[in-house]
Amino acid sequence: MVSKEMRMKNEEGLHARPATDFTTIAGEFQSKVTIHKDDMDFNGKSILKVLSACVCQGDTFTLITDGIDEEAAMKKLSGFIENLND
Repeated sequence: MVSKEMRMKNEEGLHARPATDFTTIAGEFQSKVTIHKDDMDFNGKSILKVLSACVCQGDTFTLITDGIDEEAAMKKLSGFIENLND
């Protein structure tokens, strides 16, 4: 299992379009992907769960990947989050 604390910089947060892109990327990997926020876990491969996490600008959350390709999944997903404003 790999985890990384993240801070949402995007002024619109993880709204519909980036949430869709996030789940699409997460689906490329066999590993389980979890967003941990406010003491709750959200399935990072489910668009409804990602949206229900309500990740807004300035929020901190933990991104967790667990499985055979967890390192690659973490690298790609955390890079996606970090570059949402680019």
